[in-house]
Amino acid sequence: MTTLIFDQQRLTIEDVLAIAHERRACALSSAPEFVQYIEQGARFLDRLLQEDGVIYGVTTGYGDSCTTHIPRDLVEQLPQHLYTFHGCGLGAEFSPTAGRAILTVRLTSLTRGYSGVSYGLLQQLVTLLQEDIIPIIPEEGSVGASGDLTPLSYVAAVLCGEREVYHRGVRRTTADVFAELKITPLKLRPKEGLALMNGTAVMTALACMAYDRTAYLAQLATRITALNCIAADGNAHHFDELLFSVKPHPGQQQVAAWLREDLHAGEPPRNPSRLQDRYSLRCAPHVIGVASDSLPWWRQFIENELNSANDNPIIDGVGEHVLHGGHFYGGHIAFVMDTMKTAVANIADLLDRQLAQLVDTKFNHGLPANLSGAPEARRSINHGFKAVQIGVSAWTAEALKLTMPASVFSRSTECHNQDKVSMGTIAARDCLRVLQLTEQVAAAVLLAACQGLELRLQAGASEHNLQGGIKTTFEEIRAQHPFLGEDRALEGELRKLIARIQQQGLSLYQAGA
Repeated sequence: MTTLIFDQQRLTIEDVLAIAHERRACALSSAPEFVQYIEQGARFLDRLLQEDGVIYGVTTGYGDSCTTHIPRDLVEQLPQHLYTFHGCGLGAEFSPTAGRAILTVRLTSLTRGYSGVSYGLLQQLVTLLQEDIIPIIPEEGSVGASGDLTPLSYVAAVLCGEREVYHRGVRRTTADVFAELKITPLKLRPKEGLALMNGTAVMTALACMAYDRTAYLAQLATRITALNCIAADGNAHHFDELLFSVKPHPGQQQVAAWLREDLHAGEPPRNPSRLQDRYSLRCAPHVIGVASDSLPWWRQFIENELNSANDNPIIDGVGEHVLHGGHFYGGHIAFVMDTMKTAVANIADLLDRQLAQLVDTKFNHGLPANLSGAPEARRSINHGFKAVQIGVSAWTAEALKLTMPASVFSRSTECHNQDKVSMGTIAARDCLRVLQLTEQVAAAVLLAACQGLELRLQAGASEHNLQGGIKTTFEEIRAQHPFLGEDRALEGELRKLIARIQQQGLSLYQAGA
C-alpha cells in the first residue's frame, strides 16, 4: 500500500477515494519548508492578536455577530463555543467511508497554507485517518455557505476529544478512544475552529464519491443496454460508427463504440426487417452519453474545489494579509451535484423503459410475459419479473422526483448575513440518493436482461453474440443469480447485486476500448 503524503501537492478524486476506502495510507509531510510555510500563517495571527488587531472570528463574533468585540481574556474560548453551538445536526449519519473522505478533503484544503492553522492541527487530522478514528457526523444541517458549518463542527469537536467516533468501525466516545491510544485532545488556537468548519469539505467529499459511482454507472448502463438489445432482438446497427461520426460528442461516441464492441455490430443484422427500435434502445448512447460527456467538467469543478483554500478569512502568512471573502460558498459543487443527479436519473429512466419493453409481450418480440422461465404447465401461476418491474418504476419515479435543483432553494439565514447560500450539501445528498435508486434500477434490470438473454437462447437464437464482455457479464451474474424458473423472492439477490455494483465488482469496459 503506497502512502499519500499531505503537503501542497494537488490531489485527485481518486486520491480522496483511495483513503476513504482504505486502499491507501497517508502521512503528513515533515519537510522543514512545508512546516515553516504552515506555521507562518499561525505566527502572523499571533502577532496580530498581540497587537490588538481586529480579526474576524478571532477577536469578533461570527457571521452577523462580527461587530461584537471579544474581550482578550475570552478569545481562546471562542473556537470551542463555535463547534459547541453548531452541534445540532440531525438525520442519518455519514458512513465511516464518507467520514474518511470528509477528513481527507478538509485536510487537503488546510495544507494550502492560507487558513492560519498550526502544523499540530494538521497532525491531529492525519492521526484520525491513520488510526481510523472517524467523526460521527449527522447528514443534515448545512446550507452550503458559510460552508458546511454544522457537519464540520463534529470534526472540530472530535479533534478536541469530544462527541463520538467510529473507531475501526465501532461506535465509541472520542474521549475513550483518545485515552486508550494516548492521543492528547487538541486545544484550538483562535482561528482554528473557523478554519476547520468554514469550508466546503462535506459537499466536496460527497461529490468525489458521487463522481466515481456515476462514472461506473455509465459503463454498467451501457453493458445492460447491450444485453437488452440481444434479449429484445434489437438492431445493433443503431450504433454504427459512421452514424455516430456525424454527431461528435466524445462521451456519446464512446458509449456507441462500447455497444458496437459488445454487439458485434459489423455482422449482418439477425432481423433486417426491423429498421428502428424504440428510443430506449436506439437512443441509449444519447442518454448515457450526457453523463459520459459531463465527467471531464465535473472533475474540473470538483478537483478545483478540493484543492482550494475555502474558508474565511484567508490568511496570507507570507505577505501578512487578512483577506475577508466568501470562498466557503459551495456554488460550483452545488451545480455539479444538481446536474449529475439529473444525468443519473435519466439513466434510471432509460433502463426502466428498457425493462418495460422486455417484460411486455406486445414489445419483447416473442419472449414470455414478464420474462417468466416457468414451464408451460405452470406459467399461469408464475409471474417472473412482474413485481420487479413495478419496483423499478417506483425507484425511477423517486429518482426523477429528486432532480429538482437544490441550489435554487437558497434561504436567507443567520439574521440575513447568509442571505444567499449554495445548498451544495443538500444537492450532494440528493445526488447520492438518486445514485442509490439508480443502482437499484440497474441491478434489477441487469437480472432481467440476463433472464431475457437466456430465454432468447432457449428459443433458438444464435449464440454468436454471446462472447466477449457480454459473455463475461452473463457468467458473472449467473455465478450468483441462477435463472428464474419457478418464482422466488428476489430481495436478497437484489441487495447482493446492488452491493456488488457499489463495490464496482462487475467486469466492464476499458477506457478507450
